Amino acid sequence: MQMQSLALAFLAATTVGGLAWVFLYPYLSGEKKAESRRASVARTEPTAARSGERTQRSRREQVEGSLKELEARSQKDKKVPLGMRISQAGLEWSEQKFWIISGVLGLVGFGAAFLAGGGPLGAAGIGFAMGFGLPRWLLGFLKKRREKAFLKALPDAVDVIVRGIKAGLPLFESIKVVASDSPEPLRSEFLAIIETQAIGMPLAEACSRLYERMPLPEANFFGIVIAIQQKSGGNLSEALGNLSRVLRDRKKMAEKIQAMSMEAKASAGIIGSLPPIVMLLVFITTPDYIALLWTNPTGQLMLVFCAIWMTIGVLVMKKMINFDF
Repeated sequence: MQMQSLALAFLAATTVGGLAWVFLYPYLSGEKKAESRRASVARTEPTAARSGERTQRSRREQVEGSLKELEARSQKDKKVPLGMRISQAGLEWSEQKFWIISGVLGLVGFGAAFLAGGGPLGAAGIGFAMGFGLPRWLLGFLKKRREKAFLKALPDAVDVIVRGIKAGLPLFESIKVVASDSPEPLRSEFLAIIETQAIGMPLAEACSRLYERMPLPEANFFGIVIAIQQKSGGNLSEALGNLSRVLRDRKKMAEKIQAMSMEAKASAGIIGSLPPIVMLLVFITTPDYIALLWTNPTGQLMLVFCAIWMTIGVLVMKKMINFDF
């Protein structure tokens, strides 16, 4: 009888202990609090993920919008007005002054060729080339030279802006530093950004207009970086630092391509210069033999067709040896 009582007491104590272990231990050990924390974290994770997705989506939409603007600008640049081309070449001429200079060059070329005995047809061709082709070639030459000088100084200017931002200067003040210390044409372009922003235009739009005056992908990259940072925020110094590295890498790639294509350019230069050189040598040795080309009407016609075909050949070779990247 005593053994039965002890067994029942033992079983009762074990049952009470088991129930206490099951119901009280989670509260005493903190497991219940841990489960509640895990549940709250599980509830907040989808919210954080959704907010992160919305942020990434907004930045992606902004980048897509910037790329669409880039494509629209590239299509618009196919029809650049004459005034913008003059401005891109760094000249302060008006369109009227350009046409006057073109007309004077055309008349000088026509008169010189006619007085030299070239005949009306040959003189007209030379006058057309000097009045219509030479001024546009000069604009293109000055534009490319100005763009090369801009690209040479742009990475250093971006590094100056990055150091200014890291030192605590605002973006506008860093651009002022670049405008005061940089060489031309970078100085005038950044001064235009400052003047445009000073009259009330947002800084992002003022930087985006840099591409209109300097139609280069690098200038467009700079405007896009500033515009995206102004819209969505972020670490501007890091973004501009990445842009500086990209600009330097593109410059190295362009120099490498130029070095690899020098052989083809030299061959094209030799092929294109052989006919004029041979013509000059024949004129020096036997001028009466070659004078029929500009004294006889048939020779003048042949000379015009030769000039046209030579021009086409030079343009084709130029297209073959110029590489875009």
